Amino acid sequence: MVLDGRRSAALRSARIVALVAALSARSTVTALRSRYAEDPAGLRREARERNAEALRSTLGDMKGGVLKAGQLLSTVDSLFPPDPERTWTEALTSLQESNPALPWAEVEPLLVRGLGAQWRERLVEVDPVAVAAASLGQVHQGTWHDGRAVAVKVQYPFARDALLSDLSALSWSLRAAGVVLPGLVAPPLVRELRTRAAEELDYEHEARAQRAVAATFRASDEYAVPDVVDVGPGVLVSEWLDGRPLVAAVGDDAPSRRRTAERYQRFALLAPARAGWLHADPHPGNFRVTADGRLGVLDFGAVVAMPDGLPQAFGRLVRTFADEGDDAGAEQALRDFGLVRPGRSIDVASLRSVMAPFGVPARYDEFRFSPEWLRGCFGRDDASRDPDYTAALGLDVPAEHLMTQRVWLGVIGVLCRLDVTVAVRPVLTELLPGFDGDDGSAPTA
Repeated sequence: MVLDGRRSAALRSARIVALVAALSARSTVTALRSRYAEDPAGLRREARERNAEALRSTLGDMKGGVLKAGQLLSTVDSLFPPDPERTWTEALTSLQESNPALPWAEVEPLLVRGLGAQWRERLVEVDPVAVAAASLGQVHQGTWHDGRAVAVKVQYPFARDALLSDLSALSWSLRAAGVVLPGLVAPPLVRELRTRAAEELDYEHEARAQRAVAATFRASDEYAVPDVVDVGPGVLVSEWLDGRPLVAAVGDDAPSRRRTAERYQRFALLAPARAGWLHADPHPGNFRVTADGRLGVLDFGAVVAMPDGLPQAFGRLVRTFADEGDDAGAEQALRDFGLVRPGRSIDVASLRSVMAPFGVPARYDEFRFSPEWLRGCFGRDDASRDPDYTAALGLDVPAEHLMTQRVWLGVIGVLCRLDVTVAVRPVLTELLPGFDGDDGSAPTA
């Protein structure tokens, strides 16, 4: 079923609650059994695999808000409990890559509503078979009346009601069942997802962001951002961008792979600084390598307006954990930055472990990102109540900055997938506000 919007909100909410309850029950039973089992790690691994498959299956069937949440969570490894095989991430990542599309008979009325009854006078050709289908909409290739090849993005009917209802149910059910993913910072994350996903339904909002970023990089010989051609309720027409998927760069020679990876890394920092918008979905499916070697950037549905650039709080957080100084000094720095809740104590050593994907690469002028290194960051298979993850709750990071952290973690995940060495500390020093500190000094390796 393509979009479960025709089911009542109550039924969809019931499915979400049932899913969370089932995951919670399995996790609880596994935790109890593992106390007496000969192979507790094996039991936990089996439970993760079963829970991950249940999550993938249910979210993929429902689409709407729960699928969007799953897709966004797929790039946030650090929010999950220890998982050496990255079972959760692999299951959630699959949600990004293959989703059934609406049939053309249901798409054509949406084009009439979005572009007007005479839409064929402007969009003279359109392929009835979608080239991509995601959680909230799908894309068709077409030809504009001036001969330009275009991408036609169409929002699913009932997407808004399903999305907002799903995220509400997901929020309170995760709050009630925190043992599903111990240490997952669910409530603030889901609140932020609700805000951003509601914006993603607004194609006028998306068009504003895409036009601004396209204008900023129009003359660039490193980036290609397609401009907006037309927009209406539930329909967005953009210039078509040819290119190879970003992950295809894995097979390129080392210099080419490094060039692509560095452009991908820098774009996450450049777009807020130059255009005032954060591209908040770093999934590699949203990026292309063009024939002339530029990095193409697609899909501006998930964006965050940042007229003043990236928040300094994030740069200061990365700076603190890039510095290998004493824990007392790090705690004082976090308190001075206002990142520790008043009256709360924190375990800085545990936080260093949680922040390793951010802090460790930032210690070096160049760093080798690899799948093995990333697995090592999340390779602990201790008991489910790992203090490393609960320690992060002592930080008071503004909710709107969660997306910045999510994006940077997603960038790190893709760099590891590309298995590449890139410059890190010089890039952060140049482009990440707050990383240098008020005195202009950068962390030392």
